[in-house]
Amino acid sequence: MTDGALESFEAHRPAMSAIAYRMLGSLAEAEDILQEAWLRWQAATREGVRSDRAFLSTVVTRLCLDRLKSAQVTREEYVGPWLPEPVRTDTQVDPESISLAFLVLLESLSPVERAVYLLHEVFGYSHAEVAEMVGKEEAACRQILHRAREHIQSRRPRFAPSKESHERLVTGFMSACVSGDLEGLKKLLAHDVTSWADGGGRVRGAALNPVRGADAVARLFLGIMKKVPAGVTAELSEVNGWPAVLLRLNGAVFDVMSFETDGEHIHAIRSVLNPEKLARM
Repeated sequence: MTDGALESFEAHRPAMSAIAYRMLGSLAEAEDILQEAWLRWQAATREGVRSDRAFLSTVVTRLCLDRLKSAQVTREEYVGPWLPEPVRTDTQVDPESISLAFLVLLESLSPVERAVYLLHEVFGYSHAEVAEMVGKEEAACRQILHRAREHIQSRRPRFAPSKESHERLVTGFMSACVSGDLEGLKKLLAHDVTSWADGGGRVRGAALNPVRGADAVARLFLGIMKKVPAGVTAELSEVNGWPAVLLRLNGAVFDVMSFETDGEHIHAIRSVLNPEKLARM
């Protein structure tokens, strides 16, 4: 392996990581994919590589497609709702394509639909490049993209017009929870708001089914507040592109609450409590 090969791999690492995370919804699995991609990159015949970027993106995409085939069985056996692993982000990231709400929506696509949509719509690869990456004819990929695009558009998550308006709702939600203000909390919630909790069967008390409706969700969180142990602290942090709430006990994060808002109301709350998904927080 030459120093140039290592430099090229590291130069493309952020882009490869971005593809793998959005494909799999797991930073841990994305890191595994990059490790495997590195081994294949080391073994590749450099003379046969026309474009380092295209080669590495193809390897990562195909490894992710293989991983998703086995992941489907695992997620069918998952206890309670499955949510993506949350990640801290900064202002450089596209908040819509990395939001937890969008990653959850991608789960409703087939693995190939997900790959084609992400590679073309999010990462800007041409139809010809995408076809080569997923190993299909270009015409077939165009049809796949059309189906995926229609599905995404019909169920696209709501996004606040600004992070400030989103944060205002999140802080209002936390204030109402702390003060026990049921009516004030309900006013912040959309009438059809839904709350999901991902405990992975490892967290006692995590709801195994979604809770729907402003009254039910408000009462759920006020009930949770009554059971919060002493020493728990809450902080705002940017997670998956948007202000979210991190709850800590003795310094360790035990819950990451992400919110889907339109700037006026909260439409969804996704709480990740599974400790395996919080190790990097």
